[in-house]
Amino acid sequence: MFRCTQCGWFARVPDRHRAATATCGKCGTGLDVSGRPQAVGDGSLSRALMTSPVPVLVDFWAAWCAPCVMAAPALDQIGRAFPGELLVLKVDIERAPRSAEMHGIRGVPTFVLFSGGMEQARQIGMLPRGQLSEWVARHLASVRAHGGAAAGAW
Repeated sequence: MFRCTQCGWFARVPDRHRAATATCGKCGTGLDVSGRPQAVGDGSLSRALMTSPVPVLVDFWAAWCAPCVMAAPALDQIGRAFPGELLVLKVDIERAPRSAEMHGIRGVPTFVLFSGGMEQARQIGMLPRGQLSEWVARHLASVRAHGGAAAGAW
């Protein structure tokens, strides 16, 4: 499942159509099927968490935070490793303070994995790229094994 960056709608894109141009069935905008992280704000984060049929990894970050900036390539790699299976969202806490407050963000970077709108795991602070990838893979496997809300999408 892929999220439209324009309207937030989720669309299923079969593997055979991923090489071609996929479009959102709701607004007609072209869909990014690469798995690349998407920036979201206060309103769109809540909506994505509640409606996503796949687990969501949220990177709470700030532009002034050097470790946050260093995490960006790792998050891009993680998102591209799980296209359609994991949605990676980036929340700039300076631009989305309500989201940061609602999710109890006290330091950045903070990575939170959600499934079915519920928090499943949290990592505060940057990890080396390999360890961050392992953390995500381990918690995704746990969500799958325990039949998380998104388990049917796997």
